Amino acid sequence: MKNPFARKPKSDAAQTPKGFARHGRIRVQTKGSAIGGLVVKGLAAVLGATIAVAGISVWDISNTIRANGIELKGPKITAADLDGPINMLLIGSDSRAGQDKKIFGNDTSVLADVQILLHISADRKNAVALSFPRDLLVPWPACPSTSGGSGYLPQSLGQINATIANGGPGCSLLTIEQLTGVKIPYLATINFSGVIEMSNAIGGVDVCVARPIHDQYTFLNLEAGNHNLKGMEALQFLRTRHGVGDGSDLSRISNQQVFLTSLLRKIKSEGVLNNPIQLYSLANAAARNMQLSTSLTDVNVMIGIASALKSVDLDKMTFLQVPAHGGLPAPYSGRVMPNYDQANLIFQKLVNDEPIIIDKANTGSGAVAQGGATSTPTATPKATAKPGATASATPTPTATALPDWARGTNAATTTCSG
Repeated sequence: MKNPFARKPKSDAAQTPKGFARHGRIRVQTKGSAIGGLVVKGLAAVLGATIAVAGISVWDISNTIRANGIELKGPKITAADLDGPINMLLIGSDSRAGQDKKIFGNDTSVLADVQILLHISADRKNAVALSFPRDLLVPWPACPSTSGGSGYLPQSLGQINATIANGGPGCSLLTIEQLTGVKIPYLATINFSGVIEMSNAIGGVDVCVARPIHDQYTFLNLEAGNHNLKGMEALQFLRTRHGVGDGSDLSRISNQQVFLTSLLRKIKSEGVLNNPIQLYSLANAAARNMQLSTSLTDVNVMIGIASALKSVDLDKMTFLQVPAHGGLPAPYSGRVMPNYDQANLIFQKLVNDEPIIIDKANTGSGAVAQGGATSTPTATPKATAKPGATASATPTPTATALPDWARGTNAATTTCSG
């Protein structure tokens, strides 16, 4: 059987994370009260042992997370910095390092194939998850070395998912900071095993599949209908590209949003953030399979971010992808370029902490609204503006809805893979 984790061909746009009471006299204890006292003492002993074990477990998890912390440039971030807007970069890495080679293979390259900028507004009334296509061509900043060398020089243009190879995940963060103008103090990376373990810890995620998925690269086979995905299937679903839409990475982002919005609905409806057992399971899986920036290894900071996200209503949780186009000439054929005149509007709203709302699904290729209605945006023009250019020619989106070119959905809307 083929290995579903063997390196796939490079993708292209067309192809392919909370005194005793006093008594004047001692009464004679009855048999019933004696038994009751024993029960209470027994329960107290069990509770005390449980708290002790939990305390040791939390301490152990915290130490594991801190040991793998990623140092970011800039001032030390603490829980006190959570009063304003929150920005965090989530990276899904395809690195096989430290994972079972029999399952994932032994490919040595490292790419940041999923990059999502999470923004939570200062008033905690809305949030945005902005996905960056893995093949997006952007300027690279200078990045420090992770091995004590002189570091890496900037370059005028490069594929965004390869920035992790230049100075690690911190370089990917610096690249997105430069592109968007958003200051990002928090970083979290997850590997293949992490997706598998965390999907198991939460009891799977329910997804809707509009059309059968048969992907010969990830070996994902799902018939049309509803599926509860956990473990390997959850990972395959998040990685599939050839099995959805037009086979491009833009379609894969739409498909990933099907999973992520359903995940958020489950977290909200089932009170996962208030369930200590599930939270421990998730934290345990995360400690073994995630790397967090040192700014995130403070438990109080983690609780603060979870509480902030918990306050946002599902219909105000917006999922977007950076507007981009393909059709580029050699040597960039098969890659995509940002539509800067559109992307800068989104970036500026994030910088200004302005609401970004999608009233209904407008997913594009790779997903449809539940019920089969297509959700394809109108064609987008090729970008003519340069990085950081002001988009004076395009009307500014309102706080209640983005223009038709914005691809995405909100967490209250059920979309189906397709």
